[in-house]
Amino acid sequence: MSAGGPDAAVARLSDVDTRERIRVELEETGSDGSHGVPMDWRTIEINGVRDERNAALVGHTVAESAAARGVPPSELYFDVLIDERLGTSCLMHIGHEDNVRAIMRHRTHTGGSDGLLVGDRPHPRAWGTFPRYLGRYVRELGVLGMEECVAHLTGRPARRLGLTDRGLVREGFAADLVVFDPERVADTATFDRPRQRALGLPYVLVNGVPMIDDDRPTGAAPGGSLRRGNR
Repeated sequence: MSAGGPDAAVARLSDVDTRERIRVELEETGSDGSHGVPMDWRTIEINGVRDERNAALVGHTVAESAAARGVPPSELYFDVLIDERLGTSCLMHIGHEDNVRAIMRHRTHTGGSDGLLVGDRPHPRAWGTFPRYLGRYVRELGVLGMEECVAHLTGRPARRLGLTDRGLVREGFAADLVVFDPERVADTATFDRPRQRALGLPYVLVNGVPMIDDDRPTGAAPGGSLRRGNR
């Protein structure tokens, strides 16, 4: 799909035969982007656009916007990608809570987030993933114990990624530290208001430099890219 760059991709999306082939893969056969099952356009929400003319689409599913325009969902999908030169983004409202909890309990599970910080309405996971673990899944639901959950979010992923000086509070390790209140920590970000800071996280340090100090952002940005096995 992306071969040849954006111009080539947009040209292919404008081709009638190519559009039909993609539609069949999405709506009838099932695609990787939809976990191998036919697409349910009611679960795909547009959350960011480049062109102000498409701003009304943000916050609505492809199915809703297609119905409002009186066109099939796949047609809206293709046309918006062309209008935006592939610059739109979306949320996928999929997943199964029982599966989430079962995976979370597995001894090799590590926590992470693929949340993006861009878009008009990014996924609330960008602001709320880790406090949600600690607040909802530990304190409220008891899916994991607090110590076990912290290990899932710190030392275990650091080992998995080969980060030899991260993930533990230990002499010689980078001072990446989060001080949280286990009775208060909670995510507040929602789909409607995704850029809401979490509660109960008064102090955050990266490389020993405070980023959150007594609940106040300091404006410091001491972080950097990490590579496997390198400090």
